Amino acid sequence: MIAFVPFLVLIVLLICCITVFGNSTLDGASQVVLLIASASCVLVGWMRKRLEWETLEREMTDKVASCTPSIIILLLIGAISGTWMVSGIVPTMIYYGMQILHPQWFLVSSCLLCAIISLLIGSSWTTIATIGVALMGIGKAHGFDDGWIAGSIISGAYFGDKLSPLSDTTVLASSVGGTPLFTHIKYMMYTTVPTFCIALSIFLITGLSMNVTTVGNVGEFSEGLSHTFLISPWLLLVPIIVGVMIARRWPSLVVLFIATLIAAFVALFFQQDLLCEISNNGNEPEFMILYEGVIRACYDSTNIDTGNEMLNQLVRTRGMAGMMPTVWLIICAQVFAGALTATGLLKEMMEYILRMVRGTFSLVASTVMSGIFLNITTADQFLSIILTSSMFKETYKKHGLESRLLSRSCEDGGTVTSVLVPWNTCGLTQSTVLGVATLTYLPYCFFNILSPIVSMIVAALGWKIYKK
Repeated sequence: MIAFVPFLVLIVLLICCITVFGNSTLDGASQVVLLIASASCVLVGWMRKRLEWETLEREMTDKVASCTPSIIILLLIGAISGTWMVSGIVPTMIYYGMQILHPQWFLVSSCLLCAIISLLIGSSWTTIATIGVALMGIGKAHGFDDGWIAGSIISGAYFGDKLSPLSDTTVLASSVGGTPLFTHIKYMMYTTVPTFCIALSIFLITGLSMNVTTVGNVGEFSEGLSHTFLISPWLLLVPIIVGVMIARRWPSLVVLFIATLIAAFVALFFQQDLLCEISNNGNEPEFMILYEGVIRACYDSTNIDTGNEMLNQLVRTRGMAGMMPTVWLIICAQVFAGALTATGLLKEMMEYILRMVRGTFSLVASTVMSGIFLNITTADQFLSIILTSSMFKETYKKHGLESRLLSRSCEDGGTVTSVLVPWNTCGLTQSTVLGVATLTYLPYCFFNILSPIVSMIVAALGWKIYKK
């Protein structure tokens, strides 16, 4: 049982961090805690086996090196999130997407709208903190309970986040699982799409069974977008081009880089006034001002004034610099995973857990439940994904199962359930943003609740389960 001591240290310190730092725990406190937990691993390993420092250092270095592709992808995601927003591509898609919102279909429309926006920007947090807040007000005016409104918003946002190639959790799960990004996304559809369809059906039936009125402030968002950005259907060609590249199975790094370049050129032609506003430099020639605006959109945060504060939050971007806390977290988590591996503590924990594994179903079920358990104990979805993948990676290889099953199971158990834990960073953030207690919206987050269950059912049926 001494193998669980580092986890105990990690859990206790994370609880203290969440109590002290709250929503800003991921800004640095969690990373420090991970390094302290890594030190406890090293101490336990040295006391038990007198391991040489060079062995420990080599294992931790190798773990960090294995995440280099995901770090590069995360930086490109930061660049593409900035350029796609400033170029007007995402605002155009949001502008037309909001037109589907209709009072009679509020719950299903809000779920779909959040799914589309989250899929485009790759962030459930941003989606919920912006359009989600507006939808809460609209839903209350229509007479829906807070739990139903928040449940539809969170279900849609986490569906889009889970399948978006711009999502840091999606990139992380595919990377640590050793699965190509778009292969991972495609394989997740076998469990994610049916689950989302079930959730949509529930929201549709519930919405149609209630009497609603025509109340809403979607028009303010549409007006703010149209006054700030040049909205044009031609901009929709860019995601279509990217979709073609994805369909042709181009490498994710290539797709993301080309998508960033295309968006940069689109911004130069369609959003020149906005680029000048971002650059904040009127002393240079016009071309240099536009160039500075594009470069800033790639690496720096942008604050665009639309005249609507909630909409400002939606179109605000973080750029490559905004990805640094996540990169920092990945590096520290890999150091912790390397320390667990080098000292043999991870192997001991695996042997304890794998005593219950008898076949593919029990392996997938153990992976999913471990993700949920780590969400509860470590209070962070990133740690849940990384540690679950590290624990089960070799076992999947031993059973001859492809890595995409591992990465999908990590997301089915880790990514979507994090928001259901009141003390998890996701649950804490979303309950604060929406003004709804976690336990109030939990019963209505049908997508998040059903995802682990559907994942285990699919494994039990053996549907699309491939062996090498």
